[in-house]
Amino acid sequence: MTDAAYVWGTGRRKCAIAQVRLFAGEGGIIVNGKPYAELFPRLEHRRVIEGPLAVTEMTGKFRIEVKTSGGGVSGQADAIRLGIARALVRESEALKPILRKEGFLTRDPRIKERKKPGLLRARKAPQYTKR
Repeated sequence: MTDAAYVWGTGRRKCAIAQVRLFAGEGGIIVNGKPYAELFPRLEHRRVIEGPLAVTEMTGKFRIEVKTSGGGVSGQADAIRLGIARALVRESEALKPILRKEGFLTRDPRIKERKKPGLLRARKAPQYTKR
């Protein structure tokens, strides 16, 4: 661990933003003041969040505090994953190739497409009538 009290990383996905802080010592993952299992009841989302820790074999070595806002549950889970991965790289540069290989350091750029004039949604057009 560096001399600072914590290491931080920011993750984004769709409209979700996650500010992640890694503190030295054992502890769980706290998201918005609650245990992450409470906010993410689906096992799939929990696995996504734990991904960078499992790959680098750092599970249980940090107390992680996260502040999330915006988006939905899946977007927030992916944002937390990116934030944890970036914080781990700040902690130890040696972890970067492992996390890069697994794709945890790549930000997913897909966002909602804007609605266009004359259309009902981004791409859905009104029904065409010939006569």
